[in-house]
Amino acid sequence: MSLWLALGVVLAVLCVLLVARPFLREPTPADDRLDAPEPEQAARIALEEERDRALGALKELEFDHRTGKVSDEDYRTMVGPLRRKAAETLRALERKPAERRGEKVRAAR
Repeated sequence: MSLWLALGVVLAVLCVLLVARPFLREPTPADDRLDAPEPEQAARIALEEERDRALGALKELEFDHRTGKVSDEDYRTMVGPLRRKAAETLRALERKPAERRGEKVRAAR
């Protein structure tokens, strides 16, 4: 009887090890490197980052003005260039897809 019990325990341990084996191994990815963005994607990413910085600066300036950290005169001086920068960046982001569509149409002709 104890022989069958020992054989059952050994069989149970082997089954547990067999099932747990994939979880116990260290994963080895085939290739975990990221591809570098294409020049067009890199330019778009740079524009998006610039847009985010400009809008963030505007938001921070607005908050500082509302809380009294920035005077009305300083606010008027600083808000114009920030708005222009944000608007230029937004226009550049909107212009890119339209230019690409125009190039595809010209290439198809």
